Formats: sequence, structure tokens, C-alpha cells
Amino acid sequence: MGDRGGAGGSRRRRTGSRPSSQSGGGPAAAEEEVRAAAPGATGRPPTRTRAAAPTRAPLPQCHRLQDSLFSSDSGFNNYRGILNWCVVMLILSNARLFLENLIKYGILVDPIQVVSLFLKDPYSWPALCLVIVANVFAVAAFQVEKRLAVGALTEQAGLLLHVLNLATILCFPAAVALLLESITPVGSVLALMVYTILFLKLFSYRDVNLWCRERRARAKAKAGKKANGGTAQRMVSYPDNLTYRDLYYFLFAPTLCYELNFPRSPRIRKRFLLRRLLEMLFLTQLQVGLIQQWMVPTIQNSMKPFKDMDYSRIIERLLKLAVPNHLIWLIFFYWFFHSCMNAVAELMQFGDREFYRDWWNSESVTYFWQNWNIPVHKWCLRHFYKPMLRRGSSKWVARTGVFFASAFFHEYLVSIPLHMFRLWAFTGMMAQIPLAWIVSRFFQGNYGNAAVWLTLIIGQPVAVLMYVHDYYVLHYEAPVVGA
Repeated sequence: MGDRGGAGGSRRRRTGSRPSSQSGGGPAAAEEEVRAAAPGATGRPPTRTRAAAPTRAPLPQCHRLQDSLFSSDSGFNNYRGILNWCVVMLILSNARLFLENLIKYGILVDPIQVVSLFLKDPYSWPALCLVIVANVFAVAAFQVEKRLAVGALTEQAGLLLHVLNLATILCFPAAVALLLESITPVGSVLALMVYTILFLKLFSYRDVNLWCRERRARAKAKAGKKANGGTAQRMVSYPDNLTYRDLYYFLFAPTLCYELNFPRSPRIRKRFLLRRLLEMLFLTQLQVGLIQQWMVPTIQNSMKPFKDMDYSRIIERLLKLAVPNHLIWLIFFYWFFHSCMNAVAELMQFGDREFYRDWWNSESVTYFWQNWNIPVHKWCLRHFYKPMLRRGSSKWVARTGVFFASAFFHEYLVSIPLHMFRLWAFTGMMAQIPLAWIVSRFFQGNYGNAAVWLTLIIGQPVAVLMYVHDYYVLHYEAPVVGA
């Protein structure tokens, strides 16, 4: 034992000049301490082979089998920093354009001019009067349904009255907008939008009540009627839904599809509502400012290239208009579908807040139209597309019919207020059918998404320039030529 201790001691003395592991000597000192303590722990004499060739830990490796982050096989998808960079670059580039616009044109934002877009005469409010008169058509549809519920009208007579009422809803405001000179184009657009929404809502109101009558007729001899009439869950059943309170809740609710029992939120969240109202106020001012300061000068400067048919300058004006037009469209989307509709839903405690889906990830044109405007999509699916399929139409015919109806309403909301019929909006909507086929056939994944974004960014300013050019020629150049 003494020899072993001496050997261990001599070994420690030989390495004593090195700092110990406790004083920061590193791996070599720690290895010597382990070797010195090993004989006492095992009771065996050390061999020269173990002392000469101690077991060493493998050297740390800095390389392993892996792909670059930008490779699709890497599985990496956190590009938040690149997204932030894109946002910063977008802000800087648009700030330069905005500064250039201010230097060239000065401040063009004028709130008084905005008021003149809605009113020609401060004592004449034709658009507001049209909106108030819309209540007559809503009450007429309600009275028809009340009489159908008690059997005072036949289904054929009720259908005829509903068709006349719905046709008048579309024709009456159009006639007023075309014949009344005191109404402005912007006022006409707002009034026609209200009547279009009323048309879609009353169409759904009539359909759902008809389905309820058909179901009641089928279940008349069954006991299900008594079970459905229970009040344990306070569910409204037909014809108890035929009240003015129920009708006007539906007319003001942010949906186009009628139901007897809408999902309701438990309470009104005041902070949420206040945020939405502040967003509405701020974004309204921002849109008006961008239109007056950015879009209007660009459109005015585009008239001369159109008149001279200078195609290179026309393309340059188109691309210059595409940026502010697309930015305003995105702001409008958030303002209307998120801020406005959520504010209305919160006030009315309307529970279904799915007003849009992730249309920005669209890899096809069809996916975009199915997800960017959910209230309209649900109405088309429920009251147009599926009924056509049930009547034996093919999916392609039904889809074409939906696009045709959408094209009609787009043209209806543009041509009548402008007092001219050029069918640019109608053509643009119908062109979505072959465009959807081309994108789905030749572009997939990210390329399809880029194609959808390109059609949104370029397609809208083309239609804007077409209508503005025709409006300018019709209302400004024609009188000069005639004079």
C-alpha cells in the first residue's frame, strides 16, 4: 500500500506544477486527478498500458448532415425577419413616393371636397331618402310571409309577389339614380349598395321561410312539432320568427343568410368595440387622404396618354396607379370586413364572426373568391349554387351562373351611378372563369399564389382607368366638342 501511495504521490508531485482542476486547470488536470484516484478506488496496481494510453473522450464535432435553410427539405419556415424587412422596404419606398407627391402637388387633402361627393345641394339628400324608402320593400316582404304562414295566400301568389318586390328593389333605385340630377355618383353607389344588400337578404328571408313551411307540412302528422316547440333552450320555431323585431335584427346583422336562430355572443365587449370604432375612424380618414393625395393626380395624369394612345405611357401610368390602388383596396378590406362588420356584430351580439378566411394564401383564383368575402360566398352557395345542382345543373354551369350573377351586380353598382354602360366590370368578372382555369392548370403552390396577387394588383387599376377614361370623355370632352 505504501508503494502504491508513493507512486501516486510521486505522480502527483511530477504534475504539481500544473494547476489543479479546482483552480481552473482544464481537462488535462482533471484527467490526472482521475488517474491518481483510480488505484485507491479499485485496489489494483496500475499497469503501464493504462497509464500510457488513457481512454480519451471523442473530440467535439462541428459538422452534421443538414440542409440549407432556404432548401425545401430543411423544414425551416420561420421567415419573420424577412417579412419585417419587406415591411420596412415597403414603408421606405412608399414614403419616398409620398414625399415626391407632396413636393410635386402640395397638400391636396380637402374634407370639404369629400362632402361635395355625397351632396350637390346641402338641402337635398336623395341618397338618404332612397335608403329610408327601402323599409317599404322590407315590410312588404314581411307581410307576404305573414299571410303565407297562415294560409291566406297560396305559394304561387306568394312567389309572384316576392318576385315583383325583389325586381322593384333593383329597378326603383336605378331609375332614381339615372333620372334624378341632384344625386351624386358616390351617393348613388351607397344607395345602390344598400338596395343590393336588401335584395340578397330578402331573397334569403323568403327561401328560409319557404323551407320552414315545407318542413312543417311534412311533419304535420308527427309529434316532432310539439318537441320542437319546447322552450327549454329558448329556440324560435316557425312561424314565431315572423316578427318585426326578428326581421330588423336580420336586416342589420352582418350576414346575408337568414336563420331562425342566429348564434349570439353572451355580452358586448366595450374595449373590443371601442378599438373597432377607432379603427373605422382612422382608416376612413386614411383612405380619403390617399385617394385625394395619391390616386386622383395619377388618374388625371393618365388621361393624356389615353387620348394620344401612347401605349408605353399608358403602361407606365397603369403600374404607377397599381400601388396606391392596391394599398387602398387592402385598407378597405380591413376597414370593412374586420373593423366595420365586427363593430356591428359586437353591438348586435352576433356570434358568427367569420367574415373572411385566409384569401391571402390563395393558390388559385377559385380559392380567392371562396374566401375573401364569406357573407357573399355563403349566400351564393346556399341560395344559388346548391339549388342549381339540385335542379340537375352541372358544377361548371352552376359555377358559371354564380360568376354571371356576381358580374351583373358589379356592373350594376358601377355603370348606373356613372350613367354609362361600358361593361368593363362585367367583363372583368366573367374573365375570372378562364383565368381560374389557367392559374389552376399552369401554376401551382407559390407560383399560383403569386399569380393571384398579380391579378389583384394589375386587374383592378385596369378597370379603374377604363371607367375613368370613358367618364372623362363622356362628361368633359363631349361637351367641349359639341360647343
